[in-house]
Amino acid sequence: MKIVTWNCNGAFRRKFESIKHMDADILIIQECEDPVRSKDIAYINWASNYLWLGNNKNSGLGVFAKDAISLTLLDWETQGLESFIPFLANDNLTVLAVWTKQANSPTFQYIGQLWKYLQVHKSKLPLAQAVVCGDFNSNACWDKWDRWWNHSDVVSDLQKLEIHSIYHHLKQEIQGKESSATFYMHRKIEKPYHIDYAFTSKNLLASAQLEIGNPAEWLRLSDHMPIIFEIA
Repeated sequence: MKIVTWNCNGAFRRKFESIKHMDADILIIQECEDPVRSKDIAYINWASNYLWLGNNKNSGLGVFAKDAISLTLLDWETQGLESFIPFLANDNLTVLAVWTKQANSPTFQYIGQLWKYLQVHKSKLPLAQAVVCGDFNSNACWDKWDRWWNHSDVVSDLQKLEIHSIYHHLKQEIQGKESSATFYMHRKIEKPYHIDYAFTSKNLLASAQLEIGNPAEWLRLSDHMPIIFEIA
């Protein structure tokens, strides 16, 4: 299965054609419009099999799949945390789509949102068939010593479930010391950060492949690079 996660930086109705050539089975897109409330006919027709979540019809978290892929939304309580779409793909792969946000939280912002979400739902992630991916807005280099819910704590919680970062497994790099960026602040090549991730179950790592989009191609469209990965 080929999955792409990409923060499109808005106006996905004008950008989905640019990602179609990847022929992904599932696209997980942050900052995209709600198709049902869009006025763009081409976008509406293209988004024939999807899930979407958001407080703003123009900027939410979307999951788009080929018509042959079944998407089943899982009934996991959000508890006001933002933004997560848990779903089953083809009734056998549990996927947690992620776009962490500030969420008007004075304490648990961004990675804190994911940490809290995992405390409630991590027991529901199966050991053998799970994917957690998306825009975490976080990196281990920003860990704070006096927090118990740092980026590294989230990674540790997932590792205890035998769910690991595909990028770090393949590149043999440690969290916070990544050589490749997924985000360029203000679309400036001199401001690179690694804040988007794809995690999967340990038994799927051996067959996993992953590629990060080239900024020479993608910076014209977004400040984030797409992460393209495959699992068997």
